[in-house]
Amino acid sequence: MNLFDILGPVMVGPSSSHTAGAVRIGLVARALLGQAPEEAQLLLHGSFASTGKGHGTYQALVAGLLGLAPDDARVPNSFALAQEQGLRFSFDTCQLRDAHPNSVLLHLRGREGRKLEVGASSVGGGRIRVFLLDGLPASFDGELPTLVVHNTDQPGCVSQVTGVLARQGINVAALQLNRGGRGGSAVMVLECDQPLPPSAAEEILTLPGILHVSVYTPDKEARL
Repeated sequence: MNLFDILGPVMVGPSSSHTAGAVRIGLVARALLGQAPEEAQLLLHGSFASTGKGHGTYQALVAGLLGLAPDDARVPNSFALAQEQGLRFSFDTCQLRDAHPNSVLLHLRGREGRKLEVGASSVGGGRIRVFLLDGLPASFDGELPTLVVHNTDQPGCVSQVTGVLARQGINVAALQLNRGGRGGSAVMVLECDQPLPPSAAEEILTLPGILHVSVYTPDKEARL
């Protein structure tokens, strides 16, 4: 147990799960989109759906999509900020099978046309877990520098990506692979011990079969 577990996150209230965690979900989704979102449809599940309004979850999710931190005093005013910045958003509810009660499915479109579907849960104390990326299962919490690679399912992709990281001196802490079917779309999620330099992401993007490369670093996000 560390001090964070005892005191909880530095945040704008009222709830670490419904507010701080929701902001972090929005931040991670924005980072994985790789550009400022222009349109967002947010489908809330479970407790997020039933009590989210009272706990500020709606404002918190939008705040994260705008790039605000959980302790930013502007979080409660995120709807007005979204209007100023040209972010259109809507909320609805959904039923997600086997999902944590504090979960949301985000359908995003960026200003440069990139589209992304992200499913994520706020699991307590401001912590989150991403469980879905573009319809494919995933599982990471954003605590470590994370590389997300969208690719076509073809031989050699995994070894080429990990080879780039090895040459850059990046150690892989965890690796997940999911695909929609043989020869179809696939997603690699690599959690790393060190932050990923831009040169690593740039090189990976040039590899055969690579479609998109997203990099999430805690407190610093970027995408190519």
